[in-house]
Amino acid sequence: MNYIIPSLARVTVNSTAGLVGRPSIEVDGTSFALNGRNVSYRFHVDAQTGDIILTHFGGPVTEDPVQDPSANGGGWSTQMHLRREFPDLGRGDFRTPAVRIKQSQGHTVSGFRYKSHQVVAGKPPLPGLPCTFGGADKEEEGVETLVLHLWDECSSVAADLAYSVFPEHDAVVRSVSITNRGSGPITVEKLASLSVDLPHDEYEMLQLQGEWSRECTRTRRKVDYGLQGFGSTTGYSSHYNNPFLSLVSPDTTESHGDAWGFSLVYSGSFLVEVEKSPQGLTRALIGMNPSQLSWPLGPGETLVSPECVSIFSSAGIGAMSRKFHRLYRRNLIRSRFVNETRPVLLNSWEGLHCDFDGDTIYKLAQESADLGARLFVLDDGWFGDRYPRVDDRAGLGDWTVNPRRFPDGLRSLVDRINKLKVAGSDQPLQFGLWFEPEMISKKSVLYEEHPEWVLHAGEYPRSETRQQLVLNAALPEVQDFIIRSVANILDTVPVTYVKWDNNRGMHESPAPENHHAYMLGMYRVFEELTTRFPNVLWEGCASGGGRFDAGILQYFPQSWTSDNTDALDRVHIQFGTSLVYPCSSMGAHVSAVPNEVTGRVTPIRFRAHVAMMGGSFGLELDPSRIPAEDKARIPDLIRLAEKINPIVIRGDFWRLNLPESSNYPSALFISEDGREAVLFAFQIRATTVHNFPLLKLQGLDPRATYRLDGERTLSGATLMNGGVQLRFGTDYDSKVLLLERVD
Repeated sequence: MNYIIPSLARVTVNSTAGLVGRPSIEVDGTSFALNGRNVSYRFHVDAQTGDIILTHFGGPVTEDPVQDPSANGGGWSTQMHLRREFPDLGRGDFRTPAVRIKQSQGHTVSGFRYKSHQVVAGKPPLPGLPCTFGGADKEEEGVETLVLHLWDECSSVAADLAYSVFPEHDAVVRSVSITNRGSGPITVEKLASLSVDLPHDEYEMLQLQGEWSRECTRTRRKVDYGLQGFGSTTGYSSHYNNPFLSLVSPDTTESHGDAWGFSLVYSGSFLVEVEKSPQGLTRALIGMNPSQLSWPLGPGETLVSPECVSIFSSAGIGAMSRKFHRLYRRNLIRSRFVNETRPVLLNSWEGLHCDFDGDTIYKLAQESADLGARLFVLDDGWFGDRYPRVDDRAGLGDWTVNPRRFPDGLRSLVDRINKLKVAGSDQPLQFGLWFEPEMISKKSVLYEEHPEWVLHAGEYPRSETRQQLVLNAALPEVQDFIIRSVANILDTVPVTYVKWDNNRGMHESPAPENHHAYMLGMYRVFEELTTRFPNVLWEGCASGGGRFDAGILQYFPQSWTSDNTDALDRVHIQFGTSLVYPCSSMGAHVSAVPNEVTGRVTPIRFRAHVAMMGGSFGLELDPSRIPAEDKARIPDLIRLAEKINPIVIRGDFWRLNLPESSNYPSALFISEDGREAVLFAFQIRATTVHNFPLLKLQGLDPRATYRLDGERTLSGATLMNGGVQLRFGTDYDSKVLLLERVD
């Protein structure tokens, strides 16, 4: 056998900090090593073929593992035994490719080979796309980028693979750009942001799937021979599947074992493919959905893929999640609110829907301030003149204030609301507003004037969902209209919060490439508005979590996690969402019971404790319609939410017991300096004459001493190894306990 053991410069190994003293990018000729504190990602150029071959992605190593690169056995394939970094189509690799290009001659064969490389300090932006950011001058957050230049000699098409390394987060971020250097047009039919070939082993895939009202359900299944995967064709990332994949070893748990995470920084249709080859290798790809791409490139034109964030953890799924959370808070979300505590809000929707006038809204705002809410949000129903928005059948697109509901204008009402004082303080009540600018109603002035602005495919009927159509944001004139419409309101009304909604998927589209052009258009809209109004707290929403993804987080520091505010369902939804997205980015509200979606009745304390686990805590109800005893408890619950919100916003999140496997789901937030923590513990069903389990905490300093809920003092070792036994009462009981480090 011929073993290949390439070697780079020797470095020292530290058991807790990974490999110490090494640069984040090492280059030895045409061998490359990308290094984090606890991860190594290594590949080299095959001397004979010019192909890029992956040799290791996992825990830190100082050289490539011992391996035999030759094919094992016969067969038809000449490349299926290779771990290829950028697998193309038509040259003997019969697995799913990362790129498929219809060349100007009509065929789909490509032959990309290494040409050159460069190392760039910092993190270059991606034109028109959201992406992680970072500079090389930050001692702890430094980032470097390696760009591999590949070339197809036959077609004169170039491919650049850009790898950015965030060592502190064990993250490798990759994007791909395709440039047509030839003389004829080509079509990029498929372009995966990341393709990774893992060695022969057993793996399981962990994903987030669901539907409206049950988003981000954790689903784990075996990776078997053949092709399996998931994605979205809705035009958006969707409720059905989230653009995130984790591959784990079969014995991996929250706190043990290997876990690889892949998160696509994109808000449009996507595809994840996982293929176990007949020879046992496992390939994972994630990128734009090829069924909605077919991107034409003329001579000199370039297509840039969204980027994929890859993170490795050898300490279980929970450690992987915390790395994503920190990276996204520090190096993805651009809003100035990313690390700020969020104002407790009351949203008008579930309390009033579209049935209100100015006096009704002012009364609800007054009740909000009396309860201690700091922000009142006017949801759907405030706009439309010729076609007033009194239900969901009219008005979308006409972003003018309804003069019959607000005869003195919206500014006059908001000025009155801002004069209200939040209970127990001298602070004025803030005002927020709901928009759905990407949509249009047929009953609207805008549709009468510009029916051509709607997504449509020739003479096919324009399918309505929720009595609305989708504006074609691929058109610059539509982008300009949306920017102008929202800005006109924000320039004239003192709005401090915007809820940006989107309540249907795309149906008819004029061309496959229009889907990606739409997202590029919306990213331009988001960029311009959030830059122009940096002091507005923006929240994304798409019938709940239909567009809760890393792409939207670039612009909106928080998203409405689900239209389902049932506390029991929200435990599952929020635990699932936290697999990749920080809890600080989740909007979570207390609603009235019976719950509007499920009809379930749960105690208000349980509802509030679940909602406090989201970065944006709020109320979704009419205080005048809830039981007096519940209303009396709300001010104390708001005070508790405000007390713990800084830890939820900036802390590290530890899932202790998962709701799908325990009657006692629980989680712990620990502040970044380790001085404070908050424990959330729940009982779903009461069991008579039955003992309660010991809850073992995680992430504490075993040598430190902690005061538990202002009373007993215990060591971190005792809390983690001995645990805490909590006593619960009825169904849907809950506790929130504070921990304070005292030494």
